[in-house]
Order: sequence, then C-alpha cells, then structure tokens
Amino acid sequence: MPLTVVRREHVHLYAREPRTQPARTAVDALLRLQHAEEDQLERARVESGLTKNEFLTVRYMLQAHRDGRTMGPKDLAVMLSVSNASVTKIVDGLVEKGDLVRSPHPTDRRAQVLEPTEQAARKIDVSYETFHEAVVEVIDHLSAEDNAVLARCLGQITAALDAGMPTPVDEYTVEARSGAADDEDGAAAES
Repeated sequence: MPLTVVRREHVHLYAREPRTQPARTAVDALLRLQHAEEDQLERARVESGLTKNEFLTVRYMLQAHRDGRTMGPKDLAVMLSVSNASVTKIVDGLVEKGDLVRSPHPTDRRAQVLEPTEQAARKIDVSYETFHEAVVEVIDHLSAEDNAVLARCLGQITAALDAGMPTPVDEYTVEARSGAADDEDGAAAES
C-alpha cells in the first residue's frame, strides 16, 4: 500500500485542474515526464555508488572543469550549502573512490584545487545518457511544426516558472558585477 502512494503521488496536481481534457492530458504528460526524469536520475545515482551530495559534487566539478574554472572545497561548501566539515567528508570519499583529485592551488598555498577524474565523467555521462537519448530520439521524429509548438509551450512554462525566481548573478561575469575592483579587494581582505 505505501508504495502505491509513492508511485501515484507524482500525478497529484497541486493547483486547479486544467479547463479542458486536452489540457489535462498535457499537464498529466508533463507531470509524468518530470517523474520519469527524477526516477531515471535517482536510479543512475544509485548505480553510480554515490550519495546525493557526492553525485552533485561530481556534476558541479565536471561543469566547472568544462567551463575552465578552478574550484576548491570552499566553492563546494557554497554550491552544496553544507559546512566545511561536510565538504571535507564528501571530498575525502570521492578522492578515495577515484572520482576527484586534490592538488595544491597554483598561487595560494593554503588552498586546494579539485578536479574530476575520467572515471567521474563516465559516471555522470552514463547517468544522463539514457534520459537524454530518449528525449532526442522522440524529438527527432516530431515534425518541424510539432517541435516548434513543443519548444514554444515549454519555453512559456519555463518563463512562467522563472518569473518568480530571482536571476542569479554569475560572479564570474565582470559586466554583471558593480565595483568589480572593490569586490576583488574585499575578497582578498577576507582571505
């Protein structure tokens, strides 16, 4: 009985029902897609042998690596919203598993740089591959008109969801920062 609740919870709509049957069908399809994605990623995480925070850490480190950014434990503490002690435990576990490599920061003797390994990249790539391949396979077989409608509708839904969220400032984009020189001086003083 409890598993039936778990299996059906994702179809519960926490808002008014859509006005028409086609709209209800579309909302139901979106809810099922969201649930399928969550299930797929959780299965992949479990198969990877990583905890949730380890899985997020590897994903974040891979993205930073792909962006050419140097990241350390302090950055992880901010991204994961966890304590420095928790980050140390997470990093230690990932280094032991062969998913991260620690090295000294090139200019700051007190800091460390974390790099994901090829093994970690494979774990994440495999985790997302099935989901992304299924999406691409279906989308590739839609007509240009259907893809245009789908893209427009999903874009409108995304915009509506994002409307209530503040836009994050990318601290690495100089144009987005006011007083960048002041910020650098303040950051140096904090170190």
